Amino acid sequence: MFDWWPGDDSNQFNKVITLLKEISNESKIFFICGNRDYLIGKKFAEDTNITILPDHELIKLGKEKTIILHGDTLCTDDKKYQRFRKFSRSWVSKKVFLLLPKYLKDFIFNFARQKSNHDKSYKDQDIMDVNALAVEKLFNEFNNPPIMIHGHTHRPKIHNYKFNGVKSKRVVLNDWYESGSFLLWDKGKLKNVKI
Repeated sequence: MFDWWPGDDSNQFNKVITLLKEISNESKIFFICGNRDYLIGKKFAEDTNITILPDHELIKLGKEKTIILHGDTLCTDDKKYQRFRKFSRSWVSKKVFLLLPKYLKDFIFNFARQKSNHDKSYKDQDIMDVNALAVEKLFNEFNNPPIMIHGHTHRPKIHNYKFNGVKSKRVVLNDWYESGSFLLWDKGKLKNVKI
């Protein structure tokens, strides 16, 4: 939803917050933090009336159990990113970062983003995709539901699996840089709707 979230004390997204509050008065909205908006906290949730979910959540689409997640936790081959993820999401790191003035937060974010873009240009593309064992482990952890939905990798596709005799599919969402899209559950089927 955001290119990055500098903390709940930010006022740069007031229009978005107001719009989300209006929508949440009509429909229930749930949110899973990603790799650039993980600093979203209680104040944002209260201001928007949005429910923040954990990294992995089991929901129901009709009668189908479905795992939803951002997707970065499945990219376990990218050890450097996973170390950064663990460090940046620790309560100590978050607390210290949120105490910084906005100009310093912006500087750190821009520096980290440039470094990330630079590092990505040297990484093997397969490292930045999901790890097959991590996918299987997560399916097993949730008792092999038929569907998993995530983003993060920017490689939209439907992958079919069979774990423990159960057919499952993993749906990878598009990114939002060029054009947006969303999944619609309609008459027992998922449809990808481009905006």
